[in-house]
Amino acid sequence: MLSQADQASESGDYQEALKLFHQVLQQNPSVTEAYIGLGDVYLTQQDYAKAEPVFARAARLEPDSFDAQYGHGVALQMLDRLVDAVRAFHRALTIDPASVDANLQLGTVYLQQRDPRNAINFLARAVELDPTSGPAHLNYAAALQEVGSPKEAIEQYRAAAELMEPSAELLFNLVTLLAEEKRYREAVNAAQTLVRLDPTATTYERLGWAYFRLGEYQNSEMAYQEAVSIDPDYYKALNGVGVNALNQWLRSDRTSQEAFLKAQAAFRQSLRVNKSQSKVIQLMMKYGL
Repeated sequence: MLSQADQASESGDYQEALKLFHQVLQQNPSVTEAYIGLGDVYLTQQDYAKAEPVFARAARLEPDSFDAQYGHGVALQMLDRLVDAVRAFHRALTIDPASVDANLQLGTVYLQQRDPRNAINFLARAVELDPTSGPAHLNYAAALQEVGSPKEAIEQYRAAAELMEPSAELLFNLVTLLAEEKRYREAVNAAQTLVRLDPTATTYERLGWAYFRLGEYQNSEMAYQEAVSIDPDYYKALNGVGVNALNQWLRSDRTSQEAFLKAQAAFRQSLRVNKSQSKVIQLMMKYGL
Protein backbone atom coordinates (compact mmCIF):
# COMPACT_ATOMS: atom_id res chain seq x y z
CA MET A 1 0.00 0.00 0.00
CA LEU A 2 2.90 2.35 0.75
CA SER A 3 4.36 1.61 -2.67
CA GLN A 4 1.00 2.32 -4.30
CA ALA A 5 0.75 5.61 -2.40
CA ASP A 6 4.22 6.64 -3.58
CA GLN A 7 3.30 5.81 -7.18
CA ALA A 8 0.06 7.79 -6.94
CA SER A 9 1.98 10.78 -5.57
CA GLU A 10 4.62 10.60 -8.29
CA SER A 11 1.94 10.42 -11.00
CA GLY A 12 0.13 13.46 -9.59
CA ASP A 13 -2.91 11.63 -8.24
CA TYR A 14 -2.66 13.38 -4.90
CA GLN A 15 -6.11 12.52 -3.55
CA GLU A 16 -5.45 8.81 -4.05
CA ALA A 17 -1.98 9.21 -2.52
CA LEU A 18 -3.39 10.94 0.56
CA LYS A 19 -6.03 8.24 0.99
CA LEU A 20 -3.46 5.46 0.75
CA PHE A 21 -0.95 7.13 3.09
CA HIS A 22 -3.72 7.58 5.68
CA GLN A 23 -4.71 3.93 5.31
CA VAL A 24 -1.12 2.89 5.94
CA LEU A 25 -1.04 4.99 9.11
CA GLN A 26 -4.36 3.58 10.30
CA GLN A 27 -2.80 0.14 10.17
CA ASN A 28 0.53 1.24 11.64
CA PRO A 29 0.88 4.80 13.00
CA SER A 30 4.66 4.43 13.27
CA VAL A 31 5.49 4.27 9.55
CA THR A 32 7.79 7.25 9.05
CA GLU A 33 7.70 6.96 5.25
CA ALA A 34 3.93 7.48 5.24
CA TYR A 35 4.22 10.71 7.22
CA ILE A 36 6.94 11.92 4.85
CA GLY A 37 4.76 10.97 1.88
CA LEU A 38 1.83 12.90 3.32
CA GLY A 39 4.07 15.90 3.99
CA ASP A 40 5.42 15.88 0.45
CA VAL A 41 1.90 15.89 -0.98
CA TYR A 42 0.86 18.73 1.30
CA LEU A 43 3.96 20.71 0.29
CA THR A 44 3.09 20.17 -3.38
CA GLN A 45 -0.44 21.41 -2.67
CA GLN A 46 1.02 24.37 -0.74
CA ASP A 47 -0.94 23.30 2.33
CA TYR A 48 1.88 24.10 4.73
CA ALA A 49 -0.27 24.07 7.85
CA LYS A 50 -1.01 20.39 7.25
CA ALA A 51 2.53 19.57 6.11
CA GLU A 52 4.24 20.86 9.25
CA PRO A 53 2.74 18.50 11.86
CA VAL A 54 3.18 15.36 9.76
CA PHE A 55 6.83 16.18 9.07
CA ALA A 56 7.26 16.96 12.77
CA ARG A 57 5.81 13.55 13.61
CA ALA A 58 8.17 11.87 11.11
CA ALA A 59 11.14 13.73 12.59
CA ARG A 60 10.23 12.59 16.09
CA LEU A 61 9.77 8.98 14.97
CA GLU A 62 13.06 8.95 13.06
CA PRO A 63 15.40 11.80 14.06
CA ASP A 64 18.08 10.57 11.65
CA SER A 65 15.77 10.89 8.61
CA PHE A 66 17.06 13.63 6.34
CA ASP A 67 13.77 13.76 4.42
CA ALA A 68 11.80 14.27 7.62
CA GLN A 69 14.04 17.04 8.95
CA TYR A 70 14.35 18.79 5.58
CA GLY A 71 10.63 18.60 4.84
CA HIS A 72 9.90 19.96 8.30
CA GLY A 73 12.27 22.84 7.63
CA VAL A 74 10.53 23.72 4.36
CA ALA A 75 7.09 23.64 5.96
CA LEU A 76 8.26 25.83 8.84
CA GLN A 77 9.91 28.25 6.44
CA MET A 78 6.74 28.60 4.40
CA LEU A 79 4.77 29.23 7.60
CA ASP A 80 7.26 32.03 8.41
CA ARG A 81 8.45 30.20 11.52
CA LEU A 82 12.00 31.03 10.60
CA VAL A 83 13.78 30.34 13.89
CA ASP A 84 12.32 26.83 13.97
CA ALA A 85 13.12 26.38 10.27
CA VAL A 86 16.80 27.19 10.93
CA ARG A 87 16.93 24.48 13.57
CA ALA A 88 15.29 21.92 11.28
CA PHE A 89 17.65 22.66 8.38
CA HIS A 90 20.65 22.45 10.69
CA ARG A 91 19.45 19.01 11.81
CA ALA A 92 19.07 18.01 8.16
CA LEU A 93 22.62 19.16 7.41
CA THR A 94 23.96 17.21 10.36
CA ILE A 95 22.57 14.12 8.64
CA ASP A 96 23.67 15.10 5.12
CA PRO A 97 26.17 17.99 5.02
CA ALA A 98 26.46 17.67 1.23
CA SER A 99 22.80 18.41 0.52
CA VAL A 100 22.52 21.26 -1.96
CA ASP A 101 18.89 21.87 -1.07
CA ALA A 102 19.44 22.03 2.68
CA ASN A 103 22.41 24.40 2.33
CA LEU A 104 20.43 26.57 -0.07
CA GLN A 105 17.31 26.69 2.08
CA LEU A 106 19.20 27.38 5.29
CA GLY A 107 21.07 30.24 3.63
CA THR A 108 17.79 31.54 2.25
CA VAL A 109 16.15 31.50 5.68
CA TYR A 110 19.08 33.46 7.10
CA LEU A 111 18.54 36.02 4.32
CA GLN A 112 14.87 36.21 5.27
CA GLN A 113 16.01 36.91 8.82
CA ARG A 114 18.23 39.73 7.49
CA ASP A 115 21.31 37.84 8.58
CA PRO A 116 23.44 37.74 5.41
CA ARG A 117 26.68 36.95 7.23
CA ASN A 118 25.32 33.63 8.43
CA ALA A 119 23.69 33.05 5.05
CA ILE A 120 26.89 33.40 3.03
CA ASN A 121 28.67 30.24 4.14
CA PHE A 122 25.70 27.99 3.40
CA LEU A 123 24.95 29.64 0.06
CA ALA A 124 28.60 29.45 -0.96
CA ARG A 125 28.53 25.77 -0.06
CA ALA A 126 25.40 25.26 -2.18
CA VAL A 127 27.13 26.88 -5.16
CA GLU A 128 30.23 24.76 -4.57
CA LEU A 129 28.15 21.57 -4.41
CA ASP A 130 26.10 22.43 -7.51
CA PRO A 131 27.58 25.12 -9.75
CA THR A 132 24.61 24.68 -12.13
CA SER A 133 22.04 25.82 -9.56
CA GLY A 134 20.68 29.20 -10.60
CA PRO A 135 18.83 29.78 -7.29
CA ALA A 136 22.03 29.06 -5.34
CA HIS A 137 23.98 31.66 -7.34
CA LEU A 138 21.08 34.13 -7.04
CA ASN A 139 20.76 33.93 -3.27
CA TYR A 140 24.53 33.89 -2.82
CA ALA A 141 24.65 37.11 -4.85
CA ALA A 142 21.98 38.69 -2.63
CA ALA A 143 23.97 37.80 0.49
CA LEU A 144 27.19 39.19 -0.99
CA GLN A 145 25.39 42.39 -1.93
CA GLU A 146 24.05 42.76 1.61
CA VAL A 147 27.51 42.42 3.20
CA GLY A 148 29.07 44.93 0.82
CA SER A 149 30.92 42.73 -1.67
CA PRO A 150 29.61 44.21 -4.95
CA LYS A 151 32.17 42.74 -7.36
CA GLU A 152 31.60 39.21 -6.13
CA ALA A 153 27.84 39.79 -6.09
CA ILE A 154 27.87 40.94 -9.73
CA GLU A 155 29.59 37.74 -10.82
CA GLN A 156 27.07 35.62 -8.94
CA TYR A 157 24.14 37.54 -10.43
CA ARG A 158 25.62 37.01 -13.89
CA ALA A 159 26.02 33.30 -13.24
CA ALA A 160 22.41 33.09 -12.04
CA ALA A 161 21.19 34.92 -15.17
CA GLU A 162 22.98 32.40 -17.38
CA LEU A 163 21.52 29.40 -15.54
CA MET A 164 17.91 30.49 -15.14
CA GLU A 165 15.39 32.86 -16.66
CA PRO A 166 16.47 36.21 -15.24
CA SER A 167 13.86 37.88 -13.06
CA ALA A 168 13.19 41.59 -12.81
CA GLU A 169 14.55 41.57 -9.25
CA LEU A 170 17.80 39.95 -10.38
CA LEU A 171 18.34 42.48 -13.18
CA PHE A 172 17.32 45.40 -10.96
CA ASN A 173 19.95 44.45 -8.39
CA LEU A 174 22.53 43.88 -11.12
CA VAL A 175 21.92 47.34 -12.62
CA THR A 176 22.35 48.95 -9.20
CA LEU A 177 25.59 47.10 -8.46
CA LEU A 178 27.11 47.75 -11.89
CA ALA A 179 26.43 51.46 -11.55
CA GLU A 180 27.90 51.49 -8.05
CA GLU A 181 31.04 49.93 -9.52
CA LYS A 182 31.05 52.60 -12.27
CA ARG A 183 30.51 49.94 -14.94
CA TYR A 184 27.94 52.20 -16.57
CA ARG A 185 27.79 50.65 -20.04
CA GLU A 186 27.15 47.23 -18.54
CA ALA A 187 24.54 48.81 -16.26
CA VAL A 188 22.74 50.26 -19.28
CA ASN A 189 22.83 46.91 -21.08
CA ALA A 190 21.33 45.17 -18.05
CA ALA A 191 18.71 47.91 -17.68
CA GLN A 192 17.70 47.56 -21.33
CA THR A 193 17.10 43.86 -20.74
CA LEU A 194 15.20 44.75 -17.59
CA VAL A 195 12.70 47.04 -19.35
CA ARG A 196 12.12 44.44 -22.07
CA LEU A 197 11.33 41.88 -19.39
CA ASP A 198 9.30 44.16 -17.13
CA PRO A 199 8.32 47.49 -18.74
CA THR A 200 7.20 49.38 -15.64
CA ALA A 201 7.80 52.85 -14.25
CA THR A 202 10.31 51.39 -11.81
CA THR A 203 12.38 49.65 -14.47
CA TYR A 204 12.37 52.61 -16.86
CA GLU A 205 13.53 54.77 -13.96
CA ARG A 206 16.49 52.41 -13.51
CA LEU A 207 17.28 52.69 -17.23
CA GLY A 208 17.21 56.48 -17.01
CA TRP A 209 19.40 56.34 -13.92
CA ALA A 210 21.96 54.15 -15.71
CA TYR A 211 21.99 56.32 -18.85
CA PHE A 212 22.55 59.44 -16.76
CA ARG A 213 25.60 57.93 -15.12
CA LEU A 214 26.93 56.95 -18.52
CA GLY A 215 26.55 60.57 -19.63
CA GLU A 216 23.91 59.84 -22.28
CA TYR A 217 21.54 62.53 -21.09
CA GLN A 218 19.11 62.47 -24.00
CA ASN A 219 18.53 58.74 -23.57
CA SER A 220 18.24 59.26 -19.83
CA GLU A 221 15.60 61.93 -20.33
CA MET A 222 13.60 59.66 -22.65
CA ALA A 223 13.68 56.76 -20.19
CA TYR A 224 12.59 58.94 -17.27
CA GLN A 225 9.79 60.42 -19.36
CA GLU A 226 8.60 56.93 -20.24
CA ALA A 227 8.53 56.07 -16.55
CA VAL A 228 6.44 59.19 -15.83
CA SER A 229 4.06 58.39 -18.68
CA ILE A 230 3.45 54.97 -17.09
CA ASP A 231 3.07 56.40 -13.57
CA PRO A 232 2.74 60.21 -13.37
CA ASP A 233 3.18 60.08 -9.59
CA TYR A 234 6.39 58.05 -9.51
CA TYR A 235 8.50 60.62 -7.71
CA LYS A 236 11.86 58.96 -8.41
CA ALA A 237 11.24 59.27 -12.16
CA LEU A 238 10.03 62.87 -11.70
CA ASN A 239 13.32 63.59 -9.93
CA GLY A 240 15.15 62.05 -12.89
CA VAL A 241 13.30 64.36 -15.28
CA GLY A 242 14.14 67.27 -13.00
CA VAL A 243 17.83 66.40 -12.74
CA ASN A 244 18.16 66.05 -16.51
CA ALA A 245 16.45 69.41 -17.06
CA LEU A 246 18.61 71.04 -14.37
CA ASN A 247 21.70 69.55 -16.00
CA GLN A 248 20.59 70.95 -19.37
CA TRP A 249 20.05 74.38 -17.82
CA LEU A 250 23.50 74.37 -16.21
CA ARG A 251 25.17 73.24 -19.46
CA SER A 252 23.47 76.16 -21.21
CA ASP A 253 25.25 78.53 -18.80
CA ARG A 254 21.88 78.99 -17.10
CA THR A 255 20.32 80.58 -20.16
CA SER A 256 17.72 77.96 -21.10
CA GLN A 257 14.53 79.17 -19.42
CA GLU A 258 12.66 76.17 -20.84
CA ALA A 259 15.00 73.72 -19.08
CA PHE A 260 14.81 75.72 -15.84
CA LEU A 261 11.00 75.68 -15.80
CA LYS A 262 10.93 72.00 -16.67
CA ALA A 263 13.24 71.17 -13.75
CA GLN A 264 11.16 73.34 -11.44
CA ALA A 265 7.89 71.70 -12.47
CA ALA A 266 9.27 68.16 -12.13
CA PHE A 267 10.73 68.72 -8.67
CA ARG A 268 7.62 70.46 -7.42
CA GLN A 269 5.42 67.62 -8.65
CA SER A 270 7.78 65.14 -6.99
CA LEU A 271 7.47 66.97 -3.67
CA ARG A 272 3.69 67.03 -3.96
CA VAL A 273 3.81 63.23 -4.18
CA ASN A 274 6.42 62.78 -1.45
CA LYS A 275 7.20 65.73 0.81
CA SER A 276 9.94 63.90 2.72
CA GLN A 277 12.79 64.51 0.26
CA SER A 278 15.37 66.71 1.92
CA LYS A 279 17.88 66.37 -0.93
CA VAL A 280 15.35 67.59 -3.50
CA ILE A 281 14.43 70.54 -1.26
CA GLN A 282 18.11 71.44 -0.84
CA LEU A 283 18.64 71.22 -4.60
CA MET A 284 15.71 73.51 -5.31
CA MET A 285 16.91 76.03 -2.74
CA LYS A 286 20.46 75.95 -4.09
CA TYR A 287 19.38 76.78 -7.66
CA GLY A 288 16.36 78.94 -6.85
CA LEU A 289 13.82 76.50 -8.19
